[in-house]
Amino acid sequence: MRYRDCPTVECSARVAAAPEVVWALVTDITLPTRFSPELRAAEWLDGATEVAVGNRFRGHNKHEALGEWTTECRVSEMEDGRRWVWQVANAEGEVMASWGFEVEPARDGTTVRQWARMGPAPSGLAGAIAAMPEKEARIVARRLEEWQAGITANLDGIQRLLG
Repeated sequence: MRYRDCPTVECSARVAAAPEVVWALVTDITLPTRFSPELRAAEWLDGATEVAVGNRFRGHNKHEALGEWTTECRVSEMEDGRRWVWQVANAEGEVMASWGFEVEPARDGTTVRQWARMGPAPSGLAGAIAAMPEKEARIVARRLEEWQAGITANLDGIQRLLG
């Protein structure tokens, strides 16, 4: 597995709630701060208050091995009630990661999906990969596992809130 291939992780859950109720939760940028092992806080920037293409927000993160950092994110896609995507950019404005939530009506509730894709621009993993290129696959796989754990925590949290 190579970083340059923009690997992706995705998880989904079925919840017993109407799509509009789930949509209201997943479009609250502070929701993951309640469940994520890394995201500690999030706030809208530039006077924005809701998910809309072009709106920006900042995330404050903490990780035992990586330390503390902030991210600048921009909403890049939004299909009201169904899907929204945000991109995490580096200081040069290049996209280091993309994240998204999707909400899909189902016969017995709603399917909610969260996914994340690495790259294409280098991220915080670049230093570790440059220092240990022979371990790139392991470094990338480990980070994807951490992302998956965070996504699973978010989806479990949504289920508890709606349960």
